[in-house]
Amino acid sequence: MERVGIYFKLKPGTQEVYKKRHDEIWSEMAEVLNQAGIHNYSIWNHEEMLFAYFEVEDFNSAQSVMGNNPVYIRWRKYMEDIIEFDQESGQKEFFMRLMFYHH
Repeated sequence: MERVGIYFKLKPGTQEVYKKRHDEIWSEMAEVLNQAGIHNYSIWNHEEMLFAYFEVEDFNSAQSVMGNNPVYIRWRKYMEDIIEFDQESGQKEFFMRLMFYHH
């Protein structure tokens, strides 16, 4: 199993919109996460910063399942208006390397 951490940033003042959208996540989007094998997915917020954590058996396979899914592509587009991105690279998410794990 792989543990994945990602950080990203909200546009100022959009925390409640972000929370509402995830409180009302589309059932078909939740199914895409299941199909990709993603579980124990949580997203944490501090001011404009977000930290997401999930577990998956095969990260590359999950990325492939999600990247080719029209529901996931539509969800990403739906979230674009509230997520900051790097002006030069267009990057929105920054994957983190696991440095410590205690079980």
